[in-house]
Amino acid sequence: MTTILDVVQVFLCVVLVFLILMHSGKDSGLSGAFGVGTGAGPFGGGSLVERNLNRWTIVFAIAFVLNTIVLIKIS
Repeated sequence: MTTILDVVQVFLCVVLVFLILMHSGKDSGLSGAFGVGTGAGPFGGGSLVERNLNRWTIVFAIAFVLNTIVLIKIS
């Protein structure tokens, strides 16, 4: 069980890093290279792609935290 959760943790970590890098920042960062563009703000306005990117980032962040807590409890 621990091995499976460890693999899931690494997967969540990699996906979360990628999603965070996709966000447009002050200098438009990596997201400009993939066409995400700039929007009004991180949690309001913006395009549909940007809102979905925010949602997916939050979902994966919550999954990462929950998986971390489970790993701590069983070890």
